[in-house]
Amino acid sequence: MPTVQSPGQAGVGGASAPKQSRAGRDLPAAIAVGVGLLVVLGLGLFVIHPLLAMLAAAAAALGVYEVCRSLAHAGIRIPVVPAAFGAAIMPVAAYYGGAQALIVATVLASFGVVGVRVFGPRQGMLLSVMGSLFALTWVALCVSLLVLLFGTHQGAVKVLIVILMAVGNDTFGYVAGVLFGKHPMAPRISPKKTWEGFAGSMLGSMALASVLVAFLLGDPWWHGLVLAFCLVWVAALGDFAESMVKREIGVKDMGTMLPGHGGVMDRIDSIVFVAPVGYVVFELLALAQ
Repeated sequence: MPTVQSPGQAGVGGASAPKQSRAGRDLPAAIAVGVGLLVVLGLGLFVIHPLLAMLAAAAAALGVYEVCRSLAHAGIRIPVVPAAFGAAIMPVAAYYGGAQALIVATVLASFGVVGVRVFGPRQGMLLSVMGSLFALTWVALCVSLLVLLFGTHQGAVKVLIVILMAVGNDTFGYVAGVLFGKHPMAPRISPKKTWEGFAGSMLGSMALASVLVAFLLGDPWWHGLVLAFCLVWVAALGDFAESMVKREIGVKDMGTMLPGHGGVMDRIDSIVFVAPVGYVVFELLALAQ
């Protein structure tokens, strides 16, 4: 939920020119990567369904890999290969076996990284184990819940709505923050996020969700209000949590894998926060009908 850019951040003189030119060079690559990912996502959701499982597995594995590499900056050494492999298995298990298979895969992945770490050096073992479980839960499990949501009634549309809501939340918050942002929500954690930006995210997301739920799902429009209210709050709290993690380990971006976008986690960070809540809210609304 971005906010106001101060005059100092806008940059003046020669100091800002290299950054601007680099951003200009990265823009075509960023657009190409973004369009490519959207095409693959669309094909997975509506045409070649196993492609969705492959995309989710890649996102989970690369996301966990980036988290593990980032935690290494803070001296937390995690078995990267076992963690990334276990992360890739989890969404595939969710696609082919549902919730029960996901539970089994999560347990096996957790035991796998812990078991590998047991045979490593004793120094830092506790932080390593906790970091492994943190990465698997934060990234792989949340991505897998989107795959579970895909397996429900009208699941492809529901997953699309959750993703559009994550993108819309960031967009509405950015616009409102730039235009009206004055009062920071949590200055010590993330001084650029304002209450005005949060309000813009909430209002815009409620309007968007109401339209999407009514026209794409055929459900009552107020279901969109419930969905948006929950997702925006979780997205805001998730942004603060991620900011604290990045500040603690001393990194700005989780990676550089995607040209013009940063790392995989820098693209899916909003999605992993709203995915579990979207799954729960849709399931509760289905039970209430």
